[in-house]
Amino acid sequence: MKKGYFFVTILATFTGSLFAQDQSSSPPVSDPNPIEDARDRVYYPGDTEHAKPLTRKLVGNILLDQKEIWTSPFHMHKSDAAWWLGFGALTAALVATDHHTSTLLENSKGQVLWGNRVSNIGAAYTLIPVVAGFYTFGVLADHPKARETAVLGGEALLDSLIVVSVLKPIAGRNRPNAKDDQGSFFDGGASFPSGHAIETWSLASVISYEYGHTKLVPIIACALAGVVTVARFSAQQHYASDLVAGAGMGWFIGRYVWRTHQDHAIHPHSKIQAQLVPQIQPSSGTYGLAVVLSK
Repeated sequence: MKKGYFFVTILATFTGSLFAQDQSSSPPVSDPNPIEDARDRVYYPGDTEHAKPLTRKLVGNILLDQKEIWTSPFHMHKSDAAWWLGFGALTAALVATDHHTSTLLENSKGQVLWGNRVSNIGAAYTLIPVVAGFYTFGVLADHPKARETAVLGGEALLDSLIVVSVLKPIAGRNRPNAKDDQGSFFDGGASFPSGHAIETWSLASVISYEYGHTKLVPIIACALAGVVTVARFSAQQHYASDLVAGAGMGWFIGRYVWRTHQDHAIHPHSKIQAQLVPQIQPSSGTYGLAVVLSK
């Protein structure tokens, strides 16, 4: 097995186990503690209104996120093996065909220039104002969900940035536009995984889950993340495997952050159902039907 394939297999295990951890985590039964108890990881409206409680909880939550992200392979369940095996197989297949797929486009100067310009949508100086915009609207309109979207989106971005900053030097893969040894792993490069992809998809994931009750918002969020991903490929900055790995990791990190830290009180997770319940009063000789609303 080539060392590049071995690395993506390890990465797939890490990513798939993160998904498994996100699916199976549950709060402990001990007393709440702001750093140790999962129940206190939730951002309640009061936590997002002022800088001091927000900063304290954000820092604590990021530390907890990183602990669970990097130790997630040790908490994986066998029932979730299909997820990381499938992701690993896909990523390894893309690595094997990267040199071929990177030449599918004409790779002209105009195409590369266009790709670099469009991919600026996924740059940090673009994503941070988006997060700030959600927060500003949430403050001005007293909208808890908008504030939560900003906080969780910012946390997902920070988590993704930390993860990709660690993985890039380890992989050391050269970019497609490198002068020598294009695509080689452990050669001092910074191509795998894609930073633009992991950050844009982590934010898109949070926004999609926050506003999953709508149809348009998730479509717009994922479409913009997709445009950034394609643009990085067109700009010859990344191979297809770099982008798929980054996008998958970003999506699951955003999903994990949202599921772990959301305030359930402001998210109607199920529709209200109406039930007809017979009502009988023997003492008065009356009867009828009552409509009971439940979630």
